[in-house]
Amino acid sequence: MKPTVAPFPLTRMRRTRQSPAIRALVRENTLTSDDLIWPVFVRDGEGMEEPVSSMPGVLRRSVDKIVEAAAEARDLGIPVICLFPYTDPALKTEDCAEAWNPENLSNRATRAIKEQVPGIAVMTDVALDPYNINGHDGFVEDGVIVNDRSVDALVKQTLSQAEAGADIIGPSDMMDGRIGAMRRALEAEGHKNVTIMSYAAKYASAFYGPFRDAVGASGALKGDKKTYQMDPANTDEALRLIERDLNEGADMVMVKPGMPYLDICRRVKDGFGVPTFAYQVSGEYAMIQAAAQNGWIDGEKAMLESLMAFKRAGCDGILTYFAPAVARLLRDG
Repeated sequence: MKPTVAPFPLTRMRRTRQSPAIRALVRENTLTSDDLIWPVFVRDGEGMEEPVSSMPGVLRRSVDKIVEAAAEARDLGIPVICLFPYTDPALKTEDCAEAWNPENLSNRATRAIKEQVPGIAVMTDVALDPYNINGHDGFVEDGVIVNDRSVDALVKQTLSQAEAGADIIGPSDMMDGRIGAMRRALEAEGHKNVTIMSYAAKYASAFYGPFRDAVGASGALKGDKKTYQMDPANTDEALRLIERDLNEGADMVMVKPGMPYLDICRRVKDGFGVPTFAYQVSGEYAMIQAAAQNGWIDGEKAMLESLMAFKRAGCDGILTYFAPAVARLLRDG
C-alpha cells in the first residue's frame, strides 16, 4: 500500500527534524560497532608496524601486533577481525603451496588471536593471489586462469584455515563451484560450524589498487582479473551468483566494492533476505582519507555518512578500514 501524506500544513515534514531527540526517535537506520568487520594486514617479523603509503592510517602488522589490534577491536565492541597476509615474495610460487602451509602468516595470526583474544571472531581470506607468483586468484596455465584446478587448491587453503581456528571463511577468488567444494570439505573434515561469507558479487573494479599495494600483489599481477571478477555493468548476474552460492552452502554473502554498488546491496537484501555484507574497499577508504587530509571534506562526518549508506541499502554489516575509528566515535558519543 502506498503511504498517503496529508497536504501542507497538516503535514510539516520538518516537525520530526526539529531536535536531536526527535530525529533520533524517528531514525530509520542505526550504525553500531556490531556492524563492523575490521580488515587488517599481517606481515612477518616481530614488533613491526609498517604504514601502507596508499592507505593513510593503515598498517601492516607482525603477528604480535595483530594480536594487539584484535584486543583493541574486542575492547571497542568490533565483533570480527579479517586477516590479509603480506607474503614474502620469495614464498610466492606457481603452485601457491604457501596458501595451505599450516605455518603461513594467516594461520599463525589466527591461532595467536584465538589463543590470546577470546571473544573476537576471526575471518580469513581464501584466494591464491597473496601466494601466486602471477598475482592471480587462481592458477595460470598458458595465460588462462583455470577454474577446477584452482578450486582444488582453494579447498586445501580453506581446510588449513579452518584447522587454524578461523570462524569465518571468506572466499574472494570468484572461481565457479568453489563454495560447494569448500562446504563439502568442511563437513567431511568435521568443521561443521565454520561459517562461509562468500564474496559472491565481486566486481572487476578500479577501486582495489591500494589493497594490492598493501598485500604486495600489485607488481606481481600479470594482466587483469576480468575473466573471473564481475563486469561492473551487470546487476542481474550478481543475483544469479548470490543464489548459486547460497545453494552451494554459503551462510552470508558479500558485495564488493561497496559504495559504487549500493544498488546491488539493496537488490540482494530484498531478493534473498539473507545476511548481506559489503566491503568498503581500499580505494573508497583512500579517497575519503585523501580528501579529508586536504581539507576538502570533514573526514569524520564523511566516514560515518558513507557507512550509514550501507545500512540504508540493506547491509547487515560492513568490512571497513575505518572500523576502529568509527567504534571509538560511537563509544564516545
